[in-house]
Amino acid sequence: MPTTPGQSHAAPPSDDTTGGGWWICRTCGVEHAERPDVCAICADERQWVPASGQAWTTLAELAAGGERVTVTELEPGLLGLSSAPRVGIGQQSKLVQTPAGNLLWDPLGFVDDDAAAAVLALGPVVAIAASHPHMFGVQVEWSRRLGGVPVLVAEADAGWVARPDPVIETWSGEREVLPGVVLSQPGGHFPGSAVVHWADGADGRGVLLSGDTIMANPDRVSVSFMRSYPNRIPLSGAVAQRVAERVARRPFERLYNNFEEVVPADAREVVLRSAERHAAWVRGDFDHLT
Repeated sequence: MPTTPGQSHAAPPSDDTTGGGWWICRTCGVEHAERPDVCAICADERQWVPASGQAWTTLAELAAGGERVTVTELEPGLLGLSSAPRVGIGQQSKLVQTPAGNLLWDPLGFVDDDAAAAVLALGPVVAIAASHPHMFGVQVEWSRRLGGVPVLVAEADAGWVARPDPVIETWSGEREVLPGVVLSQPGGHFPGSAVVHWADGADGRGVLLSGDTIMANPDRVSVSFMRSYPNRIPLSGAVAQRVAERVARRPFERLYNNFEEVVPADAREVVLRSAERHAAWVRGDFDHLT
């Protein structure tokens, strides 16, 4: 993964429940095989390191603090997983259920045996995938607790993996993980930024799990395209339209981002319309309104 000048490594924590001596960044919730001075994911311009400085934790420490995972049905065949108290960025993971198995999307930064058992009770997980490096969470640990299932990482973003493991498989372009469940890589936020098209979602009209490759806005009728959400760095209009056109190749009625915002209806047209609006603003079409 990208390194930080002056990087050093500390001894592994003695209380780690995995026995593996690995670490979790408190700010992004991503697992690290070793503990650098600064998490490279957070030091990047798309993320941030707290003013108080870099902080690390372990699964044991989180569990001792009362961390737990809850599972909520979002719609038939789609579950949301959340952790409380919030770990890292605090994403809501998604579990897509199909007759051929399930996909765990944007894994959380925490897992324990109870969480893994709750997920497995919903059917076998055949793969784990994240929309981009901010959402890697403790993906390798989730894999181990779910039986060593593959962790799919976009090849363009593989350099950000901070806990290498044989369960990690790279992919690019498109990959059908399950019948009717397709990973697609439109890029944008990261070169490997990905989405999931789930054909059977929304009563067969299709669902897009967009992570924050495309962010559902609070108004529920528009979306955003950004290089950095916390630091307010926009993508160009051309890239926003490229991302929109790429995901629009397949139909989808509904869109879920990686938190709890949803575009409940007409989501494909919302994405295309929002990309045109984004391009028009950065092009200067509406400067007269400023």
